[in-house]
Amino acid sequence: MFTGLVQDVGTVRAIEDIGADRRITIETGMDLKTVSVGASIACSGCCLTAIEIIENAFIADVSIESLSKTIIEQWDVGMRVNIEPSLRLGDEMGGHIVSGHVDGLAVLDSLEEDGESFRLKLSVPDELARYIAPKGSVTLDGISLTVNDVDGNVFGVNIIPHTWSSTTLHLRQAGDTLNLEIDMLARYVARQLEQRSAA
Repeated sequence: MFTGLVQDVGTVRAIEDIGADRRITIETGMDLKTVSVGASIACSGCCLTAIEIIENAFIADVSIESLSKTIIEQWDVGMRVNIEPSLRLGDEMGGHIVSGHVDGLAVLDSLEEDGESFRLKLSVPDELARYIAPKGSVTLDGISLTVNDVDGNVFGVNIIPHTWSSTTLHLRQAGDTLNLEIDMLARYVARQLEQRSAA
C-alpha cells in the first residue's frame, strides 16, 4: 500500500527487453538502505517489485500486462519517474490509500496557471469516469490529488506549487497520458450500488 505522496523523482537509467517483458533500472536519491529485495516501490503510480538493489538505483521487472495498461511502455532512458516506497507500520497516513494498481490512462487535455498554482483538465475512459466525483481522490502518476470538478468524462485538479515542482507534473504538457488509479473506496461503493440495483 502507498499514500500517493511522492518522496523522490527518479530517473530511468537502463531498459532491457526480456522477451515481451522489460527490466528497468531506476536511479533514485531515496535511501535504499531501507529497501530490501522483494520490496514494493510505486513508480509513477505503478507498484513494481525491486528484484535487485544497486548503488543509488533499483531494478524491477515489468510484465507485458503492466506494459499494456500503463505509461511504462512509453518510458525511455532519461525519463523522470515519481517514486514512493510502500507504507511501513507506523508511517504517517497522508494522501489517501493507494494500491499501485493502475486502472487506466488519463489524457491531459489542458494546463493553465492560476496564481501560483496550476489547473489541469484530464479526460478518462467512460468506464472509469463514474468513479470520479468532486472532492473525491484520484492518483495520477502516483500523486494523490483531490478532484475539483467533473463534467462527463473530464475532471479537473488544482496543483499547488510544492506538488508541481517536486513531482514530474511540471514536465507534462497537453496531450500527455498519465497513469490513473481511481479511489479504492469509490470502487467499492459503486460495486455495492450495482449489487443493490441488481437485487
